[in-house]
Amino acid sequence: MDRRRFLQGMAVSAAGLELLDRRVSPTVAAYPHSSGNEIAGPAVSVEGHTLVSEFKEKDTVWNVYEDLRTRDGAIVFVSSSGTNLFLPKSAESSMPESTPYLGLALKDIGLSSADLLADQLLRDGDPDPEVVRTAAPPMASAEKNPRMWTTFVGTKEAYDVTPVYRSGGTRTYHPGQYSSGLRGAIHQGQIYDGLVGGWMPAVRKVIVGTGDSYWEIVLFGEVRPNKNKYIVHTWHRTARIEHGQIAEVIYGDTYPAYPPARQDPTPEEFYRALLEFAEYWQSVLYDFAPAALPQQDWINLSKYSFAKELMTRPGGIYPKYGAVDRDYGGSEYDGFQDIFTSAIYTNMEWGRLETARLFIDNYFSEYVDDKGMIDMRGPETAQFGMTLSLLARYFSYTHDRELLLKHKGKIEATAKLLADMHDESLRLPAESPGYGLIRGWSESDSCLGENPGLYWQAYYANSAFAARGFKDISKTWTQLGRLTSSSAMRSLADQWLNRSKTLQDQTVKSLTRNIQRDKTPPYIGLFPGTTVTFRESLEKERPSPQQWPHRPYAELLQADMLPADLSNLVIDCMRAHGATTLGVVANVGRFSPEEREILGFISYGYAQALLRLDRIEEFLLFLYAHRYHAHTRGSWTAGEVTGITGDSGTYCVPAQQTIPLLVRWMLVLEDSDDDILYLAKGLPRDWIVSGKPIQIQGAPTRWGRVSFNLVTKQENKEVVGSVELTGDTPPKELQFKVRIPKGKVLQQVTVNGKMASIGGVHHDTLLIATDNKKQFEIVAQIG
Repeated sequence: MDRRRFLQGMAVSAAGLELLDRRVSPTVAAYPHSSGNEIAGPAVSVEGHTLVSEFKEKDTVWNVYEDLRTRDGAIVFVSSSGTNLFLPKSAESSMPESTPYLGLALKDIGLSSADLLADQLLRDGDPDPEVVRTAAPPMASAEKNPRMWTTFVGTKEAYDVTPVYRSGGTRTYHPGQYSSGLRGAIHQGQIYDGLVGGWMPAVRKVIVGTGDSYWEIVLFGEVRPNKNKYIVHTWHRTARIEHGQIAEVIYGDTYPAYPPARQDPTPEEFYRALLEFAEYWQSVLYDFAPAALPQQDWINLSKYSFAKELMTRPGGIYPKYGAVDRDYGGSEYDGFQDIFTSAIYTNMEWGRLETARLFIDNYFSEYVDDKGMIDMRGPETAQFGMTLSLLARYFSYTHDRELLLKHKGKIEATAKLLADMHDESLRLPAESPGYGLIRGWSESDSCLGENPGLYWQAYYANSAFAARGFKDISKTWTQLGRLTSSSAMRSLADQWLNRSKTLQDQTVKSLTRNIQRDKTPPYIGLFPGTTVTFRESLEKERPSPQQWPHRPYAELLQADMLPADLSNLVIDCMRAHGATTLGVVANVGRFSPEEREILGFISYGYAQALLRLDRIEEFLLFLYAHRYHAHTRGSWTAGEVTGITGDSGTYCVPAQQTIPLLVRWMLVLEDSDDDILYLAKGLPRDWIVSGKPIQIQGAPTRWGRVSFNLVTKQENKEVVGSVELTGDTPPKELQFKVRIPKGKVLQQVTVNGKMASIGGVHHDTLLIATDNKKQFEIVAQIG
């Protein structure tokens, strides 16, 4: 293999897939700006585009063109030096577009234990994303108030964000003031939401007018330093487009004009600010692992989520659960464990290791005390184990011993907290249902109940994630003990590993003993000793110790400490007994004929289990449903909990970070324990045979960075792939899945010119023994 050509191909395809799809020259040029950073920008043709502005920056003249021939035409900056910047536009309907619920009655969906929508969407294998998209009204589409905020803009450095409302304005700038025609169009409600720049946080609103005219609102946060770190200034362009031309346009800068002291900006000022905005965000997210998919909006959504997270965090570092509103932007939520675990997990998976380091250092410095306790109202017991596991993952990706040794005392205290809780359970009588299992709150909100002790239960997830945490951190402490010649660390690691095995064995033993096999499918409770299902408990008992069942189920699965048959049984139980909605973990409450809800955050553990267990169709349904029904359309603002009737959901960062995790795992996923790396495991069949490239470059793993590409040559029905490993010690085995359409088979499969073994649950996976090799070429015929 020509390694240089391989990497160049990865970079070009990842950076310019949108351009290549438009048959534009893929020639790549890099150009510096005032910050000294560089942006790679393929050369593009501006034939047929409209010149909308010209300005000079230092010695460079920039011409700004816009393709007004189509509603989603791009904005292109072309410099006098011959380099350019291409900013595509997107727009998704934020209105219901068809009859919802697949012909089912909402009351039947709401009252059914089974996930009726998921059952219907999974009848024919891979779900159709378009059918999933229209299966329920879009989030926030039922709310017609033009003063309802649907997204926000900001910067990494700012300590606050600026909300953007349905009407396309902010609290300080209202574009509707400038035109009665725009106000009328907004009240008609034909609104499409999107972005400018693919993944960049520049908000775009398209409001349909009369005839073939439409209004377009573009706004973004000012990225130049502001002396007031709590105020995010904004740039605005409001244009009416008719017959492929700009009929009228208004530019704004944060506030309405107050002449002569404050004037509306010129077009040149707006476009100069837009260029600086694009440069800024490219430099902030330079370390996002390049990737390409047949539908690049999945990569755009993933990358955009990191921009949204950084805008939410004051100074780009301090954690916030939400934004804008006190719920959930208040400081009382800052130490919430889910903010920390989802943030470092997502950033690590996409190669943003320095950012993960900053977040770990901040959290353990500011929000964890010397006893391992967090500075937040209600600790979630399983999240302590997840924290230990993620710290181990960070070390395996970075070998950064300095950071872990800096917080060694608090990390060990976190482990001791779990160990003490485990020891308490071992003092119970052996016949006690909770013997050997860690009792504690599962959900943070447990502490708010009139009787918090009701929720102090031996949830299986508590022990499963503690077992996972002890197992993973023991390996890290063993390595650190050797590096620092610390026998105490190695001894502690041995104790943790033994405790992990004890907890895992007891969890499996207790769970198996408590399966309620009189139900179909058999029912697995959240903790031992339950005699009724969570649904029966919620209906009969108020309050119920089985409140919030969604979290302990998702965490139990994500810990990956159960044998496959039990994990499959947990999933079957969830789907049949009311714990999923549209294939996503449900926000479970008392069942209602008027609603059923999706849990936007923490549910990713369930999706990961689907992927590990080769339940790929269900994984894809989760992926599609989460995007289309747990996010606003186009502006991609994720809700913590969202209904399927078009109501709004409260924004929270962990919900925003779910899609990036799923997209990374569908491309690259590590086995939790075995020396196996899974590639292309969760890709839709249609993507495989699309003829478009599927690639990721430099994805971190515990074996070092990995890159792979995959494309089907449609003319000869040949699938071609390449893999490159960079670590000193490669995994023992690669499992490269090729999900071709049903009814087709893989034939004449070779790896590096030799016949390859095919296996896996669905006989669609190449089993590649690495034998310490680091480069692999894959060729397979579709028969």
